[in-house]
Amino acid sequence: MSHIAVIGAGITGVTTAYALVNRGYSVTVFDKHRYPAMQTSFANGGQLSASNAEVWTQASTILKGMKWMLRKDAPLLVNPMPDWHKYSWMAEFVSNIPKYEQNTINTVRLALAAREHLFSWAEQEQIDFDLETRGILHVYADKKGFDHATRVNELLKQGGLERNAVSVDEMRKIEPALSADFYGGYFTPSDSTGDIHKYTRGLAKACTRMGVEFEFDASVSELQHTGPGVSVSFTSGDNPELNRANFDGLVVCAGIESRRFASQLTDRVNIYPVKGYSITVELNDIDSQQGAPWVSLLDDDAKIVTSRLGDDRFRIAGTAEFNGVNYDIRDDRIRPLTQWCRNLFPQVNTDKVIPWAGLRPMMPNMMPKVGAGKLPGVYYNTGHGHLGWTLSAATADMIARSVEGSLPRKNVVTHTGTEFKKAS
Repeated sequence: MSHIAVIGAGITGVTTAYALVNRGYSVTVFDKHRYPAMQTSFANGGQLSASNAEVWTQASTILKGMKWMLRKDAPLLVNPMPDWHKYSWMAEFVSNIPKYEQNTINTVRLALAAREHLFSWAEQEQIDFDLETRGILHVYADKKGFDHATRVNELLKQGGLERNAVSVDEMRKIEPALSADFYGGYFTPSDSTGDIHKYTRGLAKACTRMGVEFEFDASVSELQHTGPGVSVSFTSGDNPELNRANFDGLVVCAGIESRRFASQLTDRVNIYPVKGYSITVELNDIDSQQGAPWVSLLDDDAKIVTSRLGDDRFRIAGTAEFNGVNYDIRDDRIRPLTQWCRNLFPQVNTDKVIPWAGLRPMMPNMMPKVGAGKLPGVYYNTGHGHLGWTLSAATADMIARSVEGSLPRKNVVTHTGTEFKKAS
């Protein structure tokens, strides 16, 4: 059978491997970490949110970025220091503003398709990932925000999503822990939440049972098209010796590294790293467990999302930071998340808070790059931005169908192991 390499063991890489092995391909996954889901798929906001499908390509996003440029705690923070990639990416972002409506509708459709795959795979493989199917409640502090949400709702409807306007009284019935003053809200009962890290690790175990090979601690240095296939050059663990393995095809699912790998394969995948932050509040006492919400929230004004991950964890995530490849966890970016929790849910004890930051791989049109590259046997499933968890199962199925259509399975003996050769 054809042997496919997948670069990256985050949510998109693992779902891609699962979709491919289910179609009869031999698959090897490469990742620089020791385990799957250790980078951007580690501690995101947890929302599986078709209701958050609105793309950012609007003039208002540019204006907010300029307005907040000097505010360290701003929901959207842009480092003004000159950087060619950042400003050329932003120029392309602006050029996609006319596609805002259609891209939002297309994203909704992708998210709805992803639900079916993600839930069925979890059930089939018996993956426990703290799934909560209580819906997502969008909250608005004023009429301006609520009116914008009403306009967005028309696009969500065109994409096939049911999201309903709710009064303040209805909001408190949906989530009794919510006591702050709001103007109104929108509720999506079909949305859900879960732990992306648990899901990815569970699906990776299922992949291993099905014969997928994982090369962890593998730092991939070069991808090279060889004519009949693609070669992967990498070092493994602490061994500086360069190895090379040959494959019939390759899918790049490497997050922010996808841009570099694409350039090696004559493709342009213009991904920019947009940093997001989260905190996981440990609910170690009864008051905190009772005071934290179970229904997932999205505060559109603060750009903050929440997820309840079992009885004893409360995830709060948000912010977007354009600051290049930088994994620093800044206190001035974490503090607003903690303060938001204290303001809205004063019963929750925040003495044990685990901070995290990850780099979202974002395309300037806010749509994932899914499909074949210029060279035969090269494919991409990357650039999902802030919706990787929400869209991954659908795009994995799409890319597996693309591979199946152009790289037929071969009637040869199944690979029982990948033969690595020392690179000359």
